[in-house]
Amino acid sequence: MRGAFWIFMLPACLMAAGQAMAAGNAANGQAKAAVCGACHGPDGNSANPEWPSLAGQIPEYIVTQLHDFKAKRRSNELMSPMVEPLGKEDIDDLAAYFSAQPSKAGEAKAELRARGEQIYLKGKHRPAVTACIGCHGPQGQGNREWGRNLAAPPAVLAPALGGQQSVYVAKQLLDYKKKTRSNDVGRVMRDISSRLSEEDILAVAEYITSLKR
Repeated sequence: MRGAFWIFMLPACLMAAGQAMAAGNAANGQAKAAVCGACHGPDGNSANPEWPSLAGQIPEYIVTQLHDFKAKRRSNELMSPMVEPLGKEDIDDLAAYFSAQPSKAGEAKAELRARGEQIYLKGKHRPAVTACIGCHGPQGQGNREWGRNLAAPPAVLAPALGGQQSVYVAKQLLDYKKKTRSNDVGRVMRDISSRLSEEDILAVAEYITSLKR
């Protein structure tokens, strides 16, 4: 499954009609994930900074993003053709497998990490830029615990970010800022990223990669 695939950021996904909880088979997903491993790593921890890590991601978020690629709500020259032949069961199985894998924290650049931590934990010129922690959690775990209070995934589901590739995180935020990515609910990520400088974005991305979920 080649190429850039997610992001993640604040509330970034809308559960499409008919897409209920991901209920895939992780063992089947492992077999199907062989081709994905070439880019995203066999255990979902990508070694290439331009491609996202999928390990430990919220399964419903993976499902939604794959369906977005199939429906052309997201587009990538590598990912889009890879998703075309996948059926619902394939998508659910892949989500079950990758979400069950442990994520790994990355190495952050010290000169940027402190600035990124400030924005992640406290925001910037609030309420213009709210703190990322409010939706994505103190360790970047996202809204993984939605099932404790809800019977079905919420329309807005904050994905897991901790340990994600910093280059990839920055690319997605910049894409939101430039409006070249637009599958965020209610323009939330486009609005927030538009109020961040490119330096802010690079700093937040470095802090996020250092988090261990």
